[in-house]
Amino acid sequence: MSKIEIACFNPESAMIAFENGADRIELCDGLSEGGTTPNFETTKQLREKINIPIFVMIRPRGGDFTYSDAEFEQMKEELVQLKSLRIDGFVFGILDENEEVNIEQNKELIKLAKPYQCTFHRAFDRAKGLESSLEKVIDCGFKTILTSGQKPNVSEGKENLKKLVELSNGRIEILVGGGLRSTNIQEIREYTQAQYFHSSAITDGGSFANADEVIALKK
Repeated sequence: MSKIEIACFNPESAMIAFENGADRIELCDGLSEGGTTPNFETTKQLREKINIPIFVMIRPRGGDFTYSDAEFEQMKEELVQLKSLRIDGFVFGILDENEEVNIEQNKELIKLAKPYQCTFHRAFDRAKGLESSLEKVIDCGFKTILTSGQKPNVSEGKENLKKLVELSNGRIEILVGGGLRSTNIQEIREYTQAQYFHSSAITDGGSFANADEVIALKK
């Protein structure tokens, strides 16, 4: 059976995901911006109610993934604060001005996050070069890459996703996400041979996860 991570943009969605069998929660804020760092208090309250892994997004704003010195300092501070809540991991991704994986800054955040695991998020899909970016992310020390195969969604990216699963060869987890729904997960799983999948489970264009969709994704 596949493992399912649900991207939750509010505590209500996190509870729906938890109660309906999600394996992991990616907690963020800023739905319209594609995910930003969640509120400290919200995260704290959720941690008290939920015993499945919670991975927290560290992203100061929407837009691109190249950050100013001030934004990078903010990311470090927020990571350290959230780390005190016994969460299970962090989700971030920093590119340099050439749209390549910023090894130095990512490594610095990974070091701060220890012993927690880190996922390189869909900044990967903006990074130059499939193979070279994969190697850089592994080199940084990430445990997971969230990706749609450097295409707008998982259906268009399935060839690249299959390639990433093969190239990674168990060195890093390929977390397949971006336009993933219960209607296409089976096809994508069979084609890519990936084990871990990521979806917001939002089916109505709103902001809350749909319980039936979480259940259907898990099947």
